[in-house]
Amino acid sequence: MPVERLSVVVTRRLPDAVETRLKELFNVELRDPDTRMTREELADAMRRADVLVPTVTDQIDAAMLAQAGEKLKLIANYGAGVDHIDVASARQRGILVSNTPGVLTDDTADMTMALMLAVTRKIPQGLAQMQAGEWAGWSPMANLGVRIGGKRLGILGMGRIGQAVARRARAFGMQIHYHNRKRLRPEIEEGLEATYWESLDQMVARMDVISVNCPHTPSTFHLLNARRLKLLKPTAVIVNTSRGEVIDENALTRGLRAGEIAGAGLDVFEHGHQINPRLRELANVVLLPHMGSATLEGRVEMGEKVIINIKTFADGHRPPDQVVPSML
Repeated sequence: MPVERLSVVVTRRLPDAVETRLKELFNVELRDPDTRMTREELADAMRRADVLVPTVTDQIDAAMLAQAGEKLKLIANYGAGVDHIDVASARQRGILVSNTPGVLTDDTADMTMALMLAVTRKIPQGLAQMQAGEWAGWSPMANLGVRIGGKRLGILGMGRIGQAVARRARAFGMQIHYHNRKRLRPEIEEGLEATYWESLDQMVARMDVISVNCPHTPSTFHLLNARRLKLLKPTAVIVNTSRGEVIDENALTRGLRAGEIAGAGLDVFEHGHQINPRLRELANVVLLPHMGSATLEGRVEMGEKVIINIKTFADGHRPPDQVVPSML
């Protein structure tokens, strides 16, 4: 007698190869067209599924979990960050949560360096000049940026991505500094030639570039608040490819407008896709639409992790990428 397949609901469109493999293994409902589910649609999906495959655009809070059906046993998140899921409430209801760590490390670190260079070398201004047909030819003093070689980089959050950023920045000749919840092991620190700062205040006051690479948790919300942003050198640049909530966006905007911060490269924002309009107007800011992890290879690898987590769960074992509240 054939084993009944798990019922899986996917909330957004995924790469074709991933969707096809999900179809082969499970009873899958795919999302078409690729629009964000309303709360009502999401609640309905959670009532009829054994497994939900959400993304960062799906807010799964305690109220949403209270509407979940008895069938729902696994939330196999398509993404590494799980700050949009109330993991503790899910656990209380007997629902496991998994994620897709590790596969986006290099893509995000690459984009961090790209933003760093875009801000310091004024790449968007050069592009705008060329596209508008305003370039009158080379001039010694035109479009002057600053070099990143020899500058001090302060990494906020030295996990997988933070370390990948450090390796790249070392190749550019930057001096690596970091603040982390826990200090790295000596051999890792030595390999990265990284200087540890227990005091975040002391670190940010001395850096030329700050790279935000920590997750959003209650303890990191507005970690770079108005007071801390005031400590930055007026020549300093901030790059954020992690989570927008780590920075007080209004305070950052004020600092940039006042010339108290030299520039910012942002791929994520405090209020999702609703960006402070004053931030959009600033010439010393490079804004990207949350594309730090946007490579085809990365998206497929994320899907493969989701499939492994669901398949392992279906076979009666703990998903390899299970997330528990103590990890957050």
